Amino acid sequence: MDSSSTSQTHSANQFIQFFGHIVETIRKDTENCPPLAPSPPCSTTVLLTELKACMEEDVRRAILSSPTKSCMLDPIPIFLLKELVDVLLPYLTAMINASLREGQLPSTQMHAILTPLLKKPYFDASNLKNYRPVSNLAFISKVVERIVA
Repeated sequence: MDSSSTSQTHSANQFIQFFGHIVETIRKDTENCPPLAPSPPCSTTVLLTELKACMEEDVRRAILSSPTKSCMLDPIPIFLLKELVDVLLPYLTAMINASLREGQLPSTQMHAILTPLLKKPYFDASNLKNYRPVSNLAFISKVVERIVA
């Protein structure tokens, strides 16, 4: 089933209320649970106390090795970003290094486009329980994730 037939079955507000209710229920059910015990340490203990600045070549490699898929949150199409990578590289590297230094992404990169998709194509599209939310993130936030990894 394509997304156009999905939107004819349910409104955006119905999906927001449905998924919001699920999140609210999970939060309520787990609010009194004790915190998770830390997992046992590996044979070599590594602490991540700071993130090192990345080099332009690291950013270039992360960008060029990423799939050329765009999201509505991306200011330019990814194929164009890849074509202009050498011009934009100093700015992108500075932005990524600022994120690493501050330990967070800029607020513009903390958004996602949520799309409800049927869990299985043969599931009943009229039942909201048969959908799962899929998040599409801005390309640069995924590049930062690759750099950190």
